[in-house]
Amino acid sequence: MKFNIITIFPKLLDSYLEEGILSRALAKKVIKIKTHDLRKWTKDKHRTVDDTPYGGGAGMLMKIEPLYKALQHIKKSSQKIEKKKKKIILLSASGKKWNQALAQKYSTLEDIVFICGRYEGVDWRIKEFIDEEVSIGDYVLTGGELAAMVIIDSITRLLPGSLGNENSVAEESHSKKNVGEYPQYTRPEEFKVGQKKYKVPPILLSGDHERIKEWRRKNQKIIK
Repeated sequence: MKFNIITIFPKLLDSYLEEGILSRALAKKVIKIKTHDLRKWTKDKHRTVDDTPYGGGAGMLMKIEPLYKALQHIKKSSQKIEKKKKKIILLSASGKKWNQALAQKYSTLEDIVFICGRYEGVDWRIKEFIDEEVSIGDYVLTGGELAAMVIIDSITRLLPGSLGNENSVAEESHSKKNVGEYPQYTRPEEFKVGQKKYKVPPILLSGDHERIKEWRRKNQKIIK
């Protein structure tokens, strides 16, 4: 799986990619991540990627020209990939809401391009050159880079070879619609704060795997 990120801050995500699951997935070549500095496709000496909106209004908009050129450049490297196996995504507060079902659907792709918006948004004409708009929630971020990383993280952990234990994906929150994880505990068996004791439920210490399985099923959180 290859992820392409179009951004004006290509080094912004480096630290997150150097640790944890994503770092291991990169090292094992489960995924590839390439950032593309949008300013590379500008024409003026100031490497301008934004301008004032026609008709007036607050803020600045990202220009269509450098974005289109960046997409054309990236497309050349994925020409051999079937159209149904790749997507171009504009990260936008007004886009389709990201969820676990979409993460599972996108995990079957081979190439995803993320356009990370900034400022007040992107020239509307970009919609002619993308496949989908995606949002990670009902709030506004200063840019799409964090949203891209959230989506990449949620997809990567579904790919074979990315997790130490493949069963983790099957049992975690949202693996089933509207169903969260069951309560989990580890050592110590008894945790004491002052005079109060917090104990692990006895059934989890019983060794009876069928009863434990049933207890976990009954205690899964329903997410509304």
